[in-house]
Amino acid sequence: MSTPDPARPGRSKPRRNQRTVTAPVARRGLALIAIGAVAAAVVTLFVSGGFSQPEKITTHADSGPATSGPVSARSFGSADPGTCLQWTPTDDPETDRQDLAEVSCAEPHRFEVAQDVDLSAYPGIEFAPGSAYPGALRFGQLRDEHCVGIVDDYLGTKFDPNGKFSVGLMFPSQSGWMAGERTLRCGIQQSSNTGVPQEMTGSVLDQDQSNVWDVGTCIGINQNVPADPVDCNSPHAFEVASIVDLQQQFPRGIPSEADQDAYLEPTCTATVNTYLGSDTALRDKTLTLFWNTIDVTSWLAGSRQITCSVGKELDEGGFATITGSAKGDILINGQAPVPPPAAPDGRALPTPLPGAAPITPGG
Repeated sequence: MSTPDPARPGRSKPRRNQRTVTAPVARRGLALIAIGAVAAAVVTLFVSGGFSQPEKITTHADSGPATSGPVSARSFGSADPGTCLQWTPTDDPETDRQDLAEVSCAEPHRFEVAQDVDLSAYPGIEFAPGSAYPGALRFGQLRDEHCVGIVDDYLGTKFDPNGKFSVGLMFPSQSGWMAGERTLRCGIQQSSNTGVPQEMTGSVLDQDQSNVWDVGTCIGINQNVPADPVDCNSPHAFEVASIVDLQQQFPRGIPSEADQDAYLEPTCTATVNTYLGSDTALRDKTLTLFWNTIDVTSWLAGSRQITCSVGKELDEGGFATITGSAKGDILINGQAPVPPPAAPDGRALPTPLPGAAPITPGG
């Protein structure tokens, strides 16, 4: 799936006086903006920094089982495929990730190892003793060169590039590199929209990779694009109202985007109305209903779930800022929403689709 420029989303912007705009149009524009924010974050995730003390990691003896907990050693250590790693993130580079340790994948963790790569085994002077530290750009290239294929092989060619997991890279700090460490660690992590590794539970091998958040999750906002999950009382871009499993409707094959839209428009409308507690809440609160669809690549990887969410689209593209859960009273850009006027007596006006521009008499 291509990543749109959030300032120029891939949709036809409705005119102010247009009476209706189909839900799929609104869905496509806002969903692509949300996906684009995630994709942009993934690009920078793996180059955000190394470990300032790379020796603090679980090490493995050649003739025995893996040990648990951080072990002081003079190397980056090694980690077998399927190992799950956990650490405490901080804003201080001197303390961030210093308690890196192996944990059971059934416990919360931030990284699942696919394979270690020993750069010292590669010929040439780039990774030789005394060579210059590669830097962020080169580590990004190494991630693409090595980790994408490794993760795909680890998952049995079932990695969903549009899913909730991303390919990650751990690499030595500059001090570790100068001390002779040349190990890269390819793996999988679940990242927030801004690229922060989130805690996950269970091996990725056993999970649906669909890019969904839990019902009731509010996604924060930064310059009109989605950020990280926040409390719904904090400013946010949208709120997840329901999760739909497409396998129930399409058990025999890959549905087209048109077929998904045809099914999801009434399904999301019904589930969101239930979540909001009223069939008129969307219109009364001037909110936009939107959802994502699953493409062929994601479907073949086993992803089947999508989210139905509510936000407020801006005419210029992107999201308005919402405060409060959509199930109660909300503010949109600091103002209480003004419901559109009711139809005058004796005249029947069509009911607008979710996300439609409000209908005004004589408009």
